[in-house]
Amino acid sequence: MKRDKHGKSQQNDNAPFEYVNKRELMEKLEPLVDNTLMRFGLVPVETELVKENHKWFLRIYIYSTEREVNLDDCERVSRSLSDFLEELIPFKYYLEVSSPGVERKLKSTKEYLIFKGKDINLKLREPVDESGEKQFVAKIVDFDDNAGLTVYTYKDKKDIIIPKENIISAKLYYNEI
Repeated sequence: MKRDKHGKSQQNDNAPFEYVNKRELMEKLEPLVDNTLMRFGLVPVETELVKENHKWFLRIYIYSTEREVNLDDCERVSRSLSDFLEELIPFKYYLEVSSPGVERKLKSTKEYLIFKGKDINLKLREPVDESGEKQFVAKIVDFDDNAGLTVYTYKDKKDIIIPKENIISAKLYYNEI
C-alpha cells in the first residue's frame, strides 16, 4: 500500500488482486460488517466481494426483522464502515449496501432463518406429497440443518418438512394485492 507525504495510506488502483487472499480478506470483513449492522439493529444477509467488468464490488445485503430497510439505513452502514474498509481492502473497490430485494433467491441455509415467516417460491427435485407439485409458494416456518426446511403450504393448509437436498431453489415471494 502506498503512503502519501503525510503518511496516510493511498489505495493503488492498479494493485493486482492476486496478491490478496480473498478468503482471508472476507474472514476479516465479515465480523466487521456483522458488528456494525448489529449496532444499527440490522442483520447481514450476505457480504460478497466480486469482480465485474474489471471493477471490484463489495456488496452488503442488509435486513431488519423489525421494519423495512430504507435508504437511511444503507447510508448509515456505508458511512460507518467506509474508514475501516479502506484500511482492510488494499485495492480500489465500490461499496454497495442494499436490502436483499423483494424476490431474492435464497443462497444459504442461514437465510431460511433470517426470512422466517416470509413467503417463498420453492422449486423441488421431487414432489413432497401426492399432488405431484414440484413448485409452489409456502411460508417459512423453521429450518433445521438435519431435518430440513419446514414450510406452511397454503394449498393444503399444513406444515411440511422438506429435506434440504430436495430443494432446487427458493426465492422470496412478493404478492401484490
